[in-house]
Amino acid sequence: MAVSLAACLLLLVQFLLGMTVNLYVNLPSHHPGARAHDFFAGVASGIAWVIPDGPAWVAAHAAFGLALVVAALANVGLSWQMATRAYTAASTIGFLAVLGAAFNGASFLNYGHAYSSMIMSGLWALALGSCLACLFLAARLSVGEGQGP
Repeated sequence: MAVSLAACLLLLVQFLLGMTVNLYVNLPSHHPGARAHDFFAGVASGIAWVIPDGPAWVAAHAAFGLALVVAALANVGLSWQMATRAYTAASTIGFLAVLGAAFNGASFLNYGHAYSSMIMSGLWALALGSCLACLFLAARLSVGEGQGP
């Protein structure tokens, strides 16, 4: 339950960082990974550049994104302890949404297409809904076991 709560809080911070980037940061058109012919090599180059050397708000947004991928994956790993298909499904959907949002964020960084930003925000909403579902399911299971809310 703590991992789901942490993921929800990270997602909210990520939203605020993303809005700050969207409103106040202009990304340079030339940087490592920009307009790469190999998408995955470009993603690696873009992320390796943006976190240490990119604009501060974008670097924070990317770093929180990586933390979210780890938290969402940990939630999937912990879902096996919950022993319910619903929790496992919700955590897996959340992880895939976070991972998809991360790749679309890197795509936006490297190619600048607005649709990548739109997909990223839609997947963010799906990830938040999945984390909230995990919180609800975990609370319901703990009440059912007599542990209280």
